[in-house]
Amino acid sequence: MIHWQHIFVWGVAFSGLAGSMVYAATPAPSGDASIVSPQSKVEELWVDKGFTEGACVDVDGIIYFSDINFAGGLGKIMAFDPATGKTTVFSADSGQSNGLMIDQRGNMLAACGANNGKQCLARITKQEKVKCIVDKFEGKKFNAPNDLVVHPKGWVYFTDPRYVGTEPLELDHMSVFRYDPKTKTVHRATTDITKPNGTVVSPDGKTLYVAETDNGVTGLEKEPPKNPKKRMTLNAFPIKKDGSLGKKKVLADFGGKETGIDGMTVDQKGNIYAAFRAESRFGIVVFSPEGKELAYIPTPTLPTNCTFGIGDDASTLYITAGSGLYRIPCKIPGFHPSLPVKK
Repeated sequence: MIHWQHIFVWGVAFSGLAGSMVYAATPAPSGDASIVSPQSKVEELWVDKGFTEGACVDVDGIIYFSDINFAGGLGKIMAFDPATGKTTVFSADSGQSNGLMIDQRGNMLAACGANNGKQCLARITKQEKVKCIVDKFEGKKFNAPNDLVVHPKGWVYFTDPRYVGTEPLELDHMSVFRYDPKTKTVHRATTDITKPNGTVVSPDGKTLYVAETDNGVTGLEKEPPKNPKKRMTLNAFPIKKDGSLGKKKVLADFGGKETGIDGMTVDQKGNIYAAFRAESRFGIVVFSPEGKELAYIPTPTLPTNCTFGIGDDASTLYITAGSGLYRIPCKIPGFHPSLPVKK
């Protein structure tokens, strides 16, 4: 999540089924046609007045996503059913959830941020309530957990930057953390990322990808800095047998003039689908595991995150952007590290 960015929207053309919108005027996808066809079009599924983030899929194919309220009200978790095309409120109080993911036991986990949020790694109960799993590191409150990924071995990696919120900062760093559900312990996983945002695991479970998206602000500044943007990179960390991370490899450096990556997902071939928020070229950028750009999917407005469907919907990419939820058909099925793989 990076709320301080302005919202840009391409021109739109209305077509397709009632209740949906196909963005025919959005530029066509480009790059490797074996990833996404240049004829594929982005379809609007739902739009409201909030700020959407953190899309994830459950084993039944339901797409969940966060609807963040920056006006001080309660954030929500929404549920989109591909079978009916309907979007409903799953949880009316999300604790300002951002990133969401379903773990191996079927629990919904959430990275809950600041700005009147829970500031914790949480579990959303069957009663749709937010239950904090861990909210401190070494006795100090997290900044604003942003995104998370569940490793096939059960470890939960989550990022902890701060972009908005008036709550005091207790930690003197913004890091990636690893929560071990077996030992119920939390470990600092990175020391060399200034401000982590999106994160995802490779299909073989050996690499953690982390977006470094340092805009130079925390939300506590009385006046916006004149030149706030700092480091904008995509990074890969080898995952060791105990879950700790090895030496960082910078896969791509986008410079500091424009915003870089927000949330990410991967397909079954290991390609990285990144929500890229540069004002001059926003959309989903697909990278190889080595950091080479393979394809580009323009979106109607600035994207925040993405996930694939599952089962017969496994090659459909769902995208949170602006105040809405969108989708586009792709060619390669997605990978979900904590869900069964159906090819």
